[in-house]
Amino acid sequence: MNYLSIDYGTRRVGLAYTINNIIFTLPQVANNDKFIPTLKNIIKIHTISKIYIGLSQGKFATITKNFISKLEAEVSIPIETVEEAVSTIEAHQLKPKKSQ
Repeated sequence: MNYLSIDYGTRRVGLAYTINNIIFTLPQVANNDKFIPTLKNIIKIHTISKIYIGLSQGKFATITKNFISKLEAEVSIPIETVEEAVSTIEAHQLKPKKSQ
C-alpha cells in the first residue's frame, strides 16, 4: 500500500508519501485554489491508497477537520488522522543526534 501524509496549514501544506516502506518528501505546497487538484494528481501518480493527516489540538483542529471533510468529498480513499503531538515526538526521535 502507498500512503500520503499531510501536515495541513492555512498557508502551506507539507506532504510526504510512502511506497514500499520508503518515505519520500515533497516540497511544501501553497494552500490555495490549486491545492486540491494538485493533491488529487499526487494521489493518482503515486497510486496512493490511504491518507494520514496530522490533527492538532485546539482551534486549529476545527480548521483541519473542515479540510478533511472537503477532501473526503473529493477523493475515494480512506483518510485517517494522527495526533500531531505524537507525530512530533516521533519525528524528534528520528532526528540524528548532533555530534559533540
